[in-house]
Amino acid sequence: MEKIKVASLFCGCGGMDLGILGGFSFLDTEYEKNPFEIVYSVDNDPYCTQIYNENFEHKCEVKDVRDINIKELPDFDMLIGGFPCQSFSISAQNPPRLGYKDERGMLFFEMVKILKERKPRFFIAENVKGLLSANKGQAFPMIIKEFEDAGYNVTYKLLNAWEYGVPQKRERIIIVGFRDIEDYRRFFFPRTLLKDKRKVLGDVIMHNEDNNENLYFSEKAVLGMMAVREKMNKGRAMNLNEPCNTISAHLAKVSLNSTDPVLMVGERYRRFSTREAARIQAFPDTFKLDKVSQIRQYKAIGNAVPPVMMWHIARSVVNVVANQGRIEIKTSSLKSHKKERQLSIWEEEINAEPIASVI
Repeated sequence: MEKIKVASLFCGCGGMDLGILGGFSFLDTEYEKNPFEIVYSVDNDPYCTQIYNENFEHKCEVKDVRDINIKELPDFDMLIGGFPCQSFSISAQNPPRLGYKDERGMLFFEMVKILKERKPRFFIAENVKGLLSANKGQAFPMIIKEFEDAGYNVTYKLLNAWEYGVPQKRERIIIVGFRDIEDYRRFFFPRTLLKDKRKVLGDVIMHNEDNNENLYFSEKAVLGMMAVREKMNKGRAMNLNEPCNTISAHLAKVSLNSTDPVLMVGERYRRFSTREAARIQAFPDTFKLDKVSQIRQYKAIGNAVPPVMMWHIARSVVNVVANQGRIEIKTSSLKSHKKERQLSIWEEEINAEPIASVI
Protein backbone atom coordinates (compact mmCIF):
# COMPACT_ATOMS: atom_id res chain seq x y z
CA MET A 1 0.00 0.00 0.00
CA GLU A 2 1.26 3.47 -0.86
CA LYS A 3 2.00 5.54 2.23
CA ILE A 4 -0.64 7.99 3.43
CA LYS A 5 0.91 11.41 4.01
CA VAL A 6 -0.04 13.14 7.26
CA ALA A 7 0.15 16.71 8.54
CA SER A 8 -0.01 16.99 12.34
CA LEU A 9 -1.21 20.12 14.16
CA PHE A 10 -0.85 20.67 17.94
CA CYS A 11 1.39 17.59 17.97
CA GLY A 12 2.73 18.09 21.51
CA CYS A 13 5.33 15.48 22.46
CA GLY A 14 4.01 13.10 19.80
CA GLY A 15 1.53 10.63 21.30
CA MET A 16 -0.94 10.97 18.44
CA ASP A 17 1.85 10.81 15.85
CA LEU A 18 3.48 7.74 17.37
CA GLY A 19 0.14 5.95 17.34
CA ILE A 20 -0.41 6.91 13.70
CA LEU A 21 3.00 5.60 12.65
CA GLY A 22 3.04 2.45 14.79
CA GLY A 23 6.20 0.38 14.97
CA PHE A 24 6.53 0.26 18.78
CA SER A 25 5.93 -2.18 21.63
CA PHE A 26 4.02 -1.74 24.87
CA LEU A 27 3.54 -4.31 27.63
CA ASP A 28 4.81 -7.24 25.53
CA THR A 29 2.63 -6.35 22.57
CA GLU A 30 3.98 -5.21 19.20
CA TYR A 31 2.05 -2.48 17.40
CA GLU A 32 3.03 -2.92 13.77
CA LYS A 33 4.06 -0.04 11.55
CA ASN A 34 1.16 1.63 9.77
CA PRO A 35 1.37 2.86 6.15
CA PHE A 36 1.53 6.52 7.19
CA GLU A 37 4.25 9.10 6.72
CA ILE A 38 4.24 12.35 8.69
CA VAL A 39 5.33 15.07 6.29
CA TYR A 40 4.64 18.04 8.56
CA SER A 41 4.19 18.53 12.33
CA VAL A 42 3.86 21.69 14.37
CA ASP A 43 3.36 22.82 17.97
CA ASN A 44 3.93 26.14 19.73
CA ASP A 45 5.41 24.59 22.91
CA PRO A 46 9.23 24.55 22.58
CA TYR A 47 9.61 21.99 25.38
CA CYS A 48 7.13 19.48 23.92
CA THR A 49 8.79 19.84 20.55
CA GLN A 50 12.20 19.06 22.06
CA ILE A 51 10.80 15.74 23.29
CA TYR A 52 9.13 15.17 19.91
CA ASN A 53 12.31 15.78 17.95
CA GLU A 54 14.25 13.33 20.13
CA ASN A 55 11.85 10.55 19.15
CA PHE A 56 11.04 11.00 15.46
CA GLU A 57 13.16 11.06 12.31
CA HIS A 58 11.06 13.88 10.88
CA LYS A 59 11.29 17.09 12.90
CA CYS A 60 8.52 19.19 14.40
CA GLU A 61 8.33 22.90 13.70
CA VAL A 62 7.92 25.29 16.66
CA LYS A 63 5.25 27.68 15.47
CA ASP A 64 1.79 29.05 16.19
CA VAL A 65 -0.60 27.40 13.73
CA ARG A 66 -1.93 30.87 12.87
CA ASP A 67 1.47 31.64 11.37
CA ILE A 68 1.45 28.68 9.00
CA ASN A 69 1.57 29.56 5.31
CA ILE A 70 -1.07 27.07 4.18
CA LYS A 71 -0.04 27.23 0.53
CA GLU A 72 3.53 26.23 1.44
CA LEU A 73 2.56 23.09 3.36
CA PRO A 74 3.76 19.88 1.69
CA ASP A 75 1.14 17.65 0.03
CA PHE A 76 -0.75 15.53 2.56
CA ASP A 77 -3.69 13.11 2.58
CA MET A 78 -4.74 13.39 6.23
CA LEU A 79 -4.78 16.18 8.82
CA ILE A 80 -4.66 15.27 12.52
CA GLY A 81 -4.72 17.29 15.72
CA GLY A 82 -6.29 17.96 19.10
CA PHE A 83 -7.46 21.58 19.18
CA PRO A 84 -8.10 23.54 22.43
CA CYS A 85 -11.74 23.48 23.49
CA GLN A 86 -11.99 25.85 26.46
CA SER A 87 -12.55 29.10 24.64
CA PHE A 88 -15.57 28.84 22.37
CA SER A 89 -18.42 31.30 22.44
CA ILE A 90 -21.89 31.24 20.93
CA SER A 91 -23.15 34.42 19.28
CA ALA A 92 -26.71 35.68 19.77
CA GLN A 93 -27.31 35.76 16.03
CA ASN A 94 -30.20 33.93 14.39
CA PRO A 95 -29.13 31.24 13.78
CA PRO A 96 -26.45 31.26 16.51
CA ARG A 97 -22.85 31.06 15.33
CA LEU A 98 -19.72 29.54 16.82
CA GLY A 99 -17.06 32.03 17.89
CA TYR A 100 -14.16 32.24 20.31
CA LYS A 101 -13.43 34.01 23.58
CA ASP A 102 -9.65 34.27 23.26
CA GLU A 103 -6.69 33.20 21.14
CA ARG A 104 -6.97 29.52 22.06
CA GLY A 105 -10.46 29.38 20.61
CA MET A 106 -9.13 30.68 17.30
CA LEU A 107 -6.97 27.60 16.78
CA PHE A 108 -9.91 25.34 15.87
CA PHE A 109 -10.78 27.68 13.01
CA GLU A 110 -7.19 27.46 11.76
CA MET A 111 -7.62 23.70 11.47
CA VAL A 112 -10.85 24.20 9.52
CA LYS A 113 -9.17 26.78 7.29
CA ILE A 114 -6.44 24.28 6.36
CA LEU A 115 -9.08 21.66 5.55
CA LYS A 116 -10.93 24.10 3.31
CA GLU A 117 -7.83 25.21 1.42
CA ARG A 118 -5.91 21.94 1.10
CA LYS A 119 -8.83 19.46 1.00
CA PRO A 120 -7.06 16.33 2.34
CA ARG A 121 -8.87 13.00 2.00
CA PHE A 122 -9.33 12.52 5.77
CA PHE A 123 -8.94 14.26 9.10
CA ILE A 124 -8.84 13.04 12.70
CA ALA A 125 -9.50 15.47 15.57
CA GLU A 126 -9.18 14.56 19.26
CA ASN A 127 -10.52 16.37 22.29
CA VAL A 128 -11.61 16.02 25.89
CA LYS A 129 -15.02 14.67 26.87
CA GLY A 130 -15.99 18.15 28.06
CA LEU A 131 -16.21 19.31 24.46
CA LEU A 132 -19.60 17.57 24.27
CA SER A 133 -21.03 19.78 27.01
CA ALA A 134 -19.13 23.01 26.25
CA ASN A 135 -21.30 26.13 26.19
CA LYS A 136 -24.22 24.13 27.63
CA GLY A 137 -23.96 21.61 24.81
CA GLN A 138 -24.30 24.23 22.08
CA ALA A 139 -20.70 24.31 20.85
CA PHE A 140 -20.23 20.69 19.78
CA PRO A 141 -22.95 20.52 17.07
CA MET A 142 -21.56 23.76 15.66
CA ILE A 143 -18.04 22.32 15.61
CA ILE A 144 -19.33 19.35 13.63
CA LYS A 145 -21.13 21.72 11.26
CA GLU A 146 -17.90 23.70 10.69
CA PHE A 147 -16.19 20.48 9.64
CA GLU A 148 -19.12 19.56 7.40
CA ASP A 149 -19.16 22.99 5.81
CA ALA A 150 -15.46 22.48 5.03
CA GLY A 151 -16.55 19.64 2.75
CA TYR A 152 -16.40 16.57 5.01
CA ASN A 153 -18.67 13.69 5.95
CA VAL A 154 -18.16 13.50 9.70
CA THR A 155 -18.57 10.79 12.32
CA TYR A 156 -17.54 10.90 15.98
CA LYS A 157 -17.49 8.79 19.10
CA LEU A 158 -16.47 9.03 22.75
CA LEU A 159 -13.71 6.44 23.30
CA ASN A 160 -12.27 5.23 26.59
CA ALA A 161 -8.53 4.53 26.24
CA TRP A 162 -8.77 1.69 28.79
CA GLU A 163 -10.89 -0.31 26.35
CA TYR A 164 -8.02 -0.31 23.85
CA GLY A 165 -5.10 -1.51 25.97
CA VAL A 166 -4.20 1.66 27.89
CA PRO A 167 -4.02 1.21 31.72
CA GLN A 168 -6.04 4.37 32.33
CA LYS A 169 -9.66 5.48 32.30
CA ARG A 170 -9.33 8.32 29.81
CA GLU A 171 -12.36 9.37 27.77
CA ARG A 172 -11.74 11.38 24.62
CA ILE A 173 -13.99 12.46 21.78
CA ILE A 174 -12.63 11.38 18.40
CA ILE A 175 -13.94 13.14 15.29
CA VAL A 176 -13.15 11.66 11.88
CA GLY A 177 -13.96 13.29 8.56
CA PHE A 178 -13.92 12.06 4.95
CA ARG A 179 -14.25 14.03 1.73
CA ASP A 180 -15.47 10.92 -0.11
CA ILE A 181 -18.82 9.48 0.99
CA GLU A 182 -17.62 5.97 0.12
CA ASP A 183 -14.67 6.32 2.51
CA TYR A 184 -17.13 7.48 5.18
CA ARG A 185 -19.35 4.45 4.63
CA ARG A 186 -16.42 2.04 4.92
CA PHE A 187 -15.17 3.47 8.20
CA PHE A 188 -15.80 1.82 11.56
CA PHE A 189 -14.41 2.88 14.90
CA PRO A 190 -12.07 0.24 16.37
CA ARG A 191 -13.52 -2.54 18.44
CA THR A 192 -12.85 -2.70 22.15
CA LEU A 193 -10.78 -5.40 23.85
CA LEU A 194 -12.33 -8.04 26.06
CA LYS A 195 -12.14 -6.96 29.70
CA ASP A 196 -9.70 -9.70 30.68
CA LYS A 197 -7.31 -8.48 27.97
CA ARG A 198 -7.27 -4.86 29.19
CA LYS A 199 -4.43 -3.38 31.23
CA VAL A 200 -4.43 -2.10 34.80
CA LEU A 201 -2.22 0.25 36.80
CA GLY A 202 -0.26 -2.61 38.35
CA ASP A 203 0.97 -3.59 34.89
CA VAL A 204 2.98 -0.37 34.56
CA ILE A 205 4.02 0.69 38.07
CA MET A 206 7.77 0.53 38.64
CA HIS A 207 8.26 -0.69 42.20
CA ASN A 208 11.87 0.45 42.27
CA GLU A 209 10.38 3.97 42.37
CA ASP A 210 8.98 3.14 45.83
CA ASN A 211 12.51 3.91 47.05
CA ASN A 212 12.54 7.39 45.50
CA GLU A 213 11.94 9.74 48.44
CA ASN A 214 11.40 12.68 46.08
CA LEU A 215 8.07 11.17 45.02
CA TYR A 216 6.52 11.03 48.51
CA PHE A 217 4.24 13.64 50.06
CA SER A 218 5.29 15.25 53.31
CA GLU A 219 3.69 14.31 56.62
CA LYS A 220 2.16 17.80 56.72
CA ALA A 221 0.49 17.29 53.34
CA VAL A 222 -0.93 13.91 54.45
CA LEU A 223 -2.29 15.32 57.72
CA GLY A 224 -3.93 18.20 55.85
CA MET A 225 -5.58 15.81 53.45
CA MET A 226 -6.78 13.46 56.22
CA ALA A 227 -8.45 16.37 58.02
CA VAL A 228 -10.85 16.91 55.09
CA ARG A 229 -10.81 13.50 53.45
CA GLU A 230 -14.31 12.36 54.38
CA LYS A 231 -15.90 15.67 53.48
CA MET A 232 -13.91 16.50 50.37
CA ASN A 233 -13.25 13.06 48.81
CA LYS A 234 -9.51 13.73 48.62
CA GLY A 235 -6.46 11.51 48.54
CA ARG A 236 -7.36 9.36 45.55
CA ALA A 237 -5.02 6.40 46.14
CA MET A 238 -5.27 4.11 43.12
CA ASN A 239 -6.00 0.38 43.15
CA LEU A 240 -3.24 -1.45 41.28
CA ASN A 241 -5.77 -4.01 40.03
CA GLU A 242 -7.80 -1.36 38.22
CA PRO A 243 -7.05 1.19 35.50
CA CYS A 244 -5.68 4.50 36.72
CA ASN A 245 -7.92 7.55 36.85
CA THR A 246 -7.25 10.16 34.16
CA ILE A 247 -3.87 11.86 34.46
CA SER A 248 -3.36 15.40 33.23
CA ALA A 249 -0.79 18.14 32.67
CA HIS A 250 -1.25 18.89 36.39
CA LEU A 251 0.98 15.90 37.23
CA ALA A 252 3.96 18.07 38.12
CA LYS A 253 1.92 19.78 40.86
CA VAL A 254 -0.21 16.83 41.91
CA SER A 255 -1.77 17.38 45.34
CA LEU A 256 -3.43 15.26 48.01
CA ASN A 257 -5.97 18.06 48.38
CA SER A 258 -7.39 17.31 44.94
CA THR A 259 -8.75 14.33 43.04
CA ASP A 260 -5.39 13.65 41.37
CA PRO A 261 -4.52 9.93 41.22
CA VAL A 262 -1.70 8.95 43.60
CA LEU A 263 -0.18 5.74 44.96
CA MET A 264 -0.25 4.47 48.52
CA VAL A 265 2.87 2.55 49.53
CA GLY A 266 2.40 1.07 52.99
CA GLU A 267 1.09 4.03 54.99
CA ARG A 268 2.64 6.66 52.72
CA TYR A 269 1.40 8.46 49.63
CA ARG A 270 3.50 9.14 46.54
CA ARG A 271 3.09 10.63 43.08
CA PHE A 272 3.97 8.84 39.86
CA SER A 273 7.43 9.17 38.35
CA THR A 274 7.62 10.64 34.85
CA ARG A 275 8.31 7.19 33.35
CA GLU A 276 5.36 5.69 35.23
CA ALA A 277 3.18 8.52 33.91
CA ALA A 278 4.39 7.81 30.39
CA ARG A 279 3.54 4.12 30.86
CA ILE A 280 0.07 5.03 32.15
CA GLN A 281 -0.34 6.94 28.87
CA ALA A 282 0.86 3.82 26.98
CA PHE A 283 4.15 5.26 25.74
CA PRO A 284 6.83 2.62 25.15
CA ASP A 285 9.85 2.64 27.47
CA THR A 286 12.00 3.49 24.44
CA PHE A 287 10.29 6.90 24.18
CA LYS A 288 12.85 9.49 25.30
CA LEU A 289 11.82 12.14 27.82
CA ASP A 290 15.02 13.45 29.38
CA LYS A 291 15.66 16.31 26.94
CA VAL A 292 13.62 18.62 29.21
CA SER A 293 13.07 19.07 32.96
CA GLN A 294 10.79 16.73 34.92
CA ILE A 295 8.16 19.46 35.26
CA ARG A 296 8.09 19.83 31.45
CA GLN A 297 7.99 16.05 31.05
CA TYR A 298 4.94 15.75 33.30
CA LYS A 299 3.12 18.47 31.39
CA ALA A 300 3.90 16.99 27.97
CA ILE A 301 2.90 13.48 29.03
CA GLY A 302 -0.31 14.59 30.74
CA ASN A 303 -1.48 16.44 27.63
CA ALA A 304 -0.65 13.61 25.21
CA VAL A 305 -2.91 11.25 23.30
CA PRO A 306 -2.16 7.62 24.32
CA PRO A 307 -0.28 6.11 21.34
CA VAL A 308 -1.88 2.67 21.76
CA MET A 309 -5.42 4.08 21.47
CA MET A 310 -4.39 6.18 18.48
CA TRP A 311 -2.86 3.11 16.82
CA HIS A 312 -6.24 1.38 16.85
CA ILE A 313 -7.93 4.44 15.33
CA ALA A 314 -5.23 4.59 12.66
CA ARG A 315 -5.85 0.93 11.78
CA SER A 316 -9.50 1.77 11.15
CA VAL A 317 -8.41 4.40 8.61
CA VAL A 318 -6.01 1.92 7.02
CA ASN A 319 -8.95 -0.44 6.55
CA VAL A 320 -10.80 2.27 4.62
CA VAL A 321 -7.83 2.78 2.30
CA ALA A 322 -7.55 -0.97 1.83
CA ASN A 323 -11.10 -0.75 0.40
CA GLN A 324 -12.31 -3.57 2.63
CA GLY A 325 -14.22 -1.71 5.32
CA ARG A 326 -13.34 -3.22 8.66
CA ILE A 327 -10.86 -6.08 8.26
CA GLU A 328 -9.38 -8.39 10.84
CA ILE A 329 -6.15 -7.17 12.39
CA LYS A 330 -3.83 -10.09 11.78
CA THR A 331 -1.63 -11.53 14.50
CA SER A 332 1.28 -10.17 12.45
CA SER A 333 -0.08 -6.67 13.10
CA LEU A 334 -0.83 -6.98 16.80
CA LYS A 335 1.04 -9.72 18.61
CA SER A 336 2.56 -10.51 21.96
CA HIS A 337 6.23 -11.21 22.52
CA LYS A 338 5.12 -14.07 24.74
CA LYS A 339 2.62 -15.69 22.37
CA GLU A 340 0.48 -14.74 19.40
CA ARG A 341 -2.67 -12.90 20.38
CA GLN A 342 -5.81 -14.48 18.99
CA LEU A 343 -8.49 -12.49 17.22
CA SER A 344 -10.87 -13.47 20.03
CA ILE A 345 -9.40 -10.62 22.08
CA TRP A 346 -11.87 -8.35 20.28
CA GLU A 347 -15.26 -7.81 21.89
CA GLU A 348 -17.32 -7.06 18.79
CA GLU A 349 -18.00 -9.03 15.65
CA ILE A 350 -17.00 -7.76 12.21
CA ASN A 351 -19.26 -4.92 11.09
CA ALA A 352 -21.25 -5.11 14.32
CA GLU A 353 -21.05 -1.36 14.71
CA PRO A 354 -22.82 0.67 11.99
CA ILE A 355 -21.26 3.87 10.77
CA ALA A 356 -24.23 5.90 12.03
CA SER A 357 -23.67 4.88 15.64
CA VAL A 358 -22.44 8.22 16.86
CA ILE A 359 -23.15 9.78 20.23
